Amino acid sequence: MTGSHTLQATEKAIEDRLAGMQIDTGAMWAVSNLYRATTSIRNHLEQTVLRDTGLTWTGFVVLWVVWIWGDIETRHAAAESGISKATLTGVVKTLESYRYVQRARHESDGRRVVLSMTRSGKKMMENLFPAFNRQEAYVVRGLSDVQRKELAASLRVIVEQLEEPDRD
Repeated sequence: MTGSHTLQATEKAIEDRLAGMQIDTGAMWAVSNLYRATTSIRNHLEQTVLRDTGLTWTGFVVLWVVWIWGDIETRHAAAESGISKATLTGVVKTLESYRYVQRARHESDGRRVVLSMTRSGKKMMENLFPAFNRQEAYVVRGLSDVQRKELAASLRVIVEQLEEPDRD
């Protein structure tokens, strides 16, 4: 029978299952805990600050990307958001229905589409992001300023390594 297990119980079960295997347990624990942390953080933010907005995590990320970068082609918005163009299409339809973003044809190439933030989208982000950031602070409240900086730097190294074109 399966169900929700504590982190400690999960780690013990994994150690038992993998006993005797030649694996890099340090890498496994780092990636496993990174995955669990990001899932927990996403769930927390969706259940707190995003709950009453009608935005999903992905919708928020796309809105954030357009807010930060301004007018942006859909292919770049998808890449910056870490989602496929097909997923972006559905998300943009929802954001358009809320009147947070709008689509327009690229001025020099009608086959390309550009996303722009509307006035109500800007207002939404200006009001939402401070609350979002308060929850970000809540998530890392157990870390010192030095630990926060070290964590951010370590994660940046991982991201930059995976973004390199010649990776294995």
